[in-house]
Amino acid sequence: MFESEPRSGSRSAVLAHNTRAWDRLAESKAALARPAVDAAFADPRRWLGAGGWLAGQGQGRSWLPERLDGLEVLCLAAGGGKHGPLYAAAGGRVTVLDCSPAMLALDRAVAAERRIDYAIVQGSMDDLSMFAAGRFDLVIHPVSSCYLPEIGRVFQEVARVIRPGGLYVSQHKSPASLQSSLEPGPDGRYRLLHPVAGQQAGGPLPPEPPSRLREHGTQEFIHSLSNILGGICAAGFVIEDFCEPDHTEAGAAVGSFPHRGSFVPPYLRILARCTRVAQLSEVE
Repeated sequence: MFESEPRSGSRSAVLAHNTRAWDRLAESKAALARPAVDAAFADPRRWLGAGGWLAGQGQGRSWLPERLDGLEVLCLAAGGGKHGPLYAAAGGRVTVLDCSPAMLALDRAVAAERRIDYAIVQGSMDDLSMFAAGRFDLVIHPVSSCYLPEIGRVFQEVARVIRPGGLYVSQHKSPASLQSSLEPGPDGRYRLLHPVAGQQAGGPLPPEPPSRLREHGTQEFIHSLSNILGGICAAGFVIEDFCEPDHTEAGAAVGSFPHRGSFVPPYLRILARCTRVAQLSEVE
């Protein structure tokens, strides 16, 4: 059985709902609420690169600076003891922000166990008022924009706290994937079920059984490519690279995650650079 979700609600109601949902996911040790594995800390930068965050897929160039030492890094909506510890272990001066106390508790546990020092802050990805303008050199933003009804403010907040020329690496659930059925029909193909415009104007997606594509108990919203890519550009970023990470496998069973990925890539990954011009007060 899966939890029934209301079809609409204010930003604060959605935030409260998803905070509780992620607390439950963390407490149940769901797949996306598991800390980084021991092997990752042997060479954290290499591990991050193998995960795709340090290299554009098929582009043949690095997405991030050669060295992270001393860089101010914000891991945005990234609690769970995975991103923060690895970027800190790779040399970054890391701050992790997440709305879920239980996800942040995992970060505190990993930081204590590994003796890694980084800041842990509870808050929403669309309100970074606790941070000074131009504080961060790099913002890492794993999949999470789908948990807010509106995302323009997220990009505006990131643009404010990142320094001029800073890098913003984000990953999002593809709107086409969120529109599509989780299971194939009798012909082995997937169907479009949800209109983008209707979901943006109304409430969250209908609930689905837990899967690798939908997080149990959360409210999720479809955001169009115009709102994701256009929103990043409108906030003052230039998109330097883009990819749809390849999750396909040859011979994958019909209905499996990699089989569906051959029809509908589940994620979008974006490399953007802040083009905001530094104000005099920022450079004095």
